[in-house]
Amino acid sequence: MTATAPAPSAARVRATALLPRLALVLAALLATLFAAASPATAHAALTASDPKDGVVVATAPSQVTLSFSEQVAMGDDSIRVLDPQGRRVDTGELRDMCSGNVIRYGTALHPGLPNGTYTVAWQAVSADSHPISGAFTFSIGAPSATSVTLPAQQAGGGPVGIAYGIARYAAYAGFILLVGASAFILLCWRRGATERPLQKLVLRAWVTLTAATLAMLVLRTPYTGSGKFADALDLQGLRAVLETKTGASLVSRLLLLGAAALFIAVLFGAYARRLAAPGTAGGDAEGPAGGDAERDKDTSDLTFGLAIGGTVVSAGIAATWALSEHASTGIQTAVAMPLDILHLLAVAAWLGGLAVLLIALHKVPGIERAAVRRFSDVAFISVVVLAVTGVYQAWRQLGSWSALTGTGYGRVLLLKIGLIAVLLAVAYLSRQWTARLADGATVQQAVKVVAPRDVSRETEAVTVPADPKRAAQLARQRAVLANAHQKRERDADPERAGLRRSVLVEAGIAVVLLAVTTILTSTEPGRAVEQEAGRGSAATAVPDRAIKITLPFDTGGQNGKGEIRLELDPGRVGANTLHLWADTPDGQPFDLPEVKVAFTLPAKDIGPLPLVPDRAAAGHWSSSGVQLPLAGEWRIDVTVRTSDIDQTTVQKTVKIG
Repeated sequence: MTATAPAPSAARVRATALLPRLALVLAALLATLFAAASPATAHAALTASDPKDGVVVATAPSQVTLSFSEQVAMGDDSIRVLDPQGRRVDTGELRDMCSGNVIRYGTALHPGLPNGTYTVAWQAVSADSHPISGAFTFSIGAPSATSVTLPAQQAGGGPVGIAYGIARYAAYAGFILLVGASAFILLCWRRGATERPLQKLVLRAWVTLTAATLAMLVLRTPYTGSGKFADALDLQGLRAVLETKTGASLVSRLLLLGAAALFIAVLFGAYARRLAAPGTAGGDAEGPAGGDAERDKDTSDLTFGLAIGGTVVSAGIAATWALSEHASTGIQTAVAMPLDILHLLAVAAWLGGLAVLLIALHKVPGIERAAVRRFSDVAFISVVVLAVTGVYQAWRQLGSWSALTGTGYGRVLLLKIGLIAVLLAVAYLSRQWTARLADGATVQQAVKVVAPRDVSRETEAVTVPADPKRAAQLARQRAVLANAHQKRERDADPERAGLRRSVLVEAGIAVVLLAVTTILTSTEPGRAVEQEAGRGSAATAVPDRAIKITLPFDTGGQNGKGEIRLELDPGRVGANTLHLWADTPDGQPFDLPEVKVAFTLPAKDIGPLPLVPDRAAAGHWSSSGVQLPLAGEWRIDVTVRTSDIDQTTVQKTVKIG
């Protein structure tokens, strides 16, 4: 058959002409947002401890305290202090010492602790629902050998972490298919409510989302705690989870899925029966509902009610993510959470509708051209919403251009952007096929001409013989004939075949994109990483928070590579305490022969002010009373020597307030 591509409408031409301008506006907006970025975090980070990491104290402290960059959830066993033999020396009672913007927790120690090296191991859940953990040591009197061995597995890792991650992926996939398929039916192809393949897709998406949510609720205790599957049966742990923000969000999602079940029952029950009722059947017309005026009138009120109810339930389910993950913490949460909901709904409308279109093109050859064209418009609007909300989210989670390439979050985000670009390119090809798509009625007519003999054979085979074996054989033959007939019907229109192939490629890319997005939501945002490591243009002094920077070095000789971690507390004008650690490339303490530090304030011609810190332990040096007389951007030069002749100087600029 031949088909002539319809001339583009004036509105479509104007929309195409506006695309370059829209891209320029979004690029300018992104640059402006990055330029105006201010410090914030999304994952919690340990900002200070008392005693400090690696310090040697003269007398035994009465307690251990930990300070964090944002609110965390901790329990009685969240802070453990172990003596050199691995015995607990803390009381096991958590102390909440938070005050104002200072987030601090602690635990009391038993009195009369002997000299030696003690290990502090801690674990918490940050405000964005992700588990965090760490450990450090301090010594009383003098350092000593210690038999404490901490597990290499980080909080949220191991088999439980993998299972939880799979459940997260399944939950996102179920949500996208559930919302996207329902939106496709109500907005693009109402007759789809009567099609069995689409009904199966929606029901399976609902079951997947429900099962994944239940799995995340059950696995939450071991995921944020011991990492053992057996703890999933701990009822006390489950009760504690239900009292957290994440637990409340998961329970709310289950309740909303109950409402979604009612929505599905009406959509595929009363609504589908009305569409299929005698006298209202149609399906080949290109009106708003894909049917005649009488059917439109009969279903318009119910369609409106389903659209409103479905939107409310969909937004509510999306809010269970927005209220418990990255959008719920950090800066501008009042803006971030609504935009996160819009982002999720736009993703569902685009990618979920794409999956429905693929199934419809494969299983329902009679899908009308108007339905495909309407989905093309819905997809375009969804992409615009994704672009706007995505730019804001990228700025909020990165905070600087350097974080885009210098952090794991930024690199995963670049991968996601690349996949979206490829997906948009394939979508453009699909849009071209859509413009050339033939009318569904023409396809049906062509199929009737091509294969009347097969259809009559199928009709003749309706009579079922008494012999069960013969009946089974005929049933298999009818199934083969039906599949062959369906395939001929699908392939009768080459434009539909081309569209089906391009949509299949889109769906494949979308599956990978969803996996990358799932990884991104569990990755520490670049803004938080840069604040911890001090990798921005200048580390900024924050009230009641030490400045921390990381400086890689290479003296050029044998075993000359390593990393310097420097902490300046409180990082303000006046007296400061300096701690410096040296690590080998494999993370072990690097006991350097010599370390020197110098402070310079170029704007005021002050310095360099030399300093030789005292060795506190292997790979650890400290110095108290470091005086910085003026505020400004100070350059810190660290000179390290790894042998008699190999040394180098590395530097970093920090902002002192």
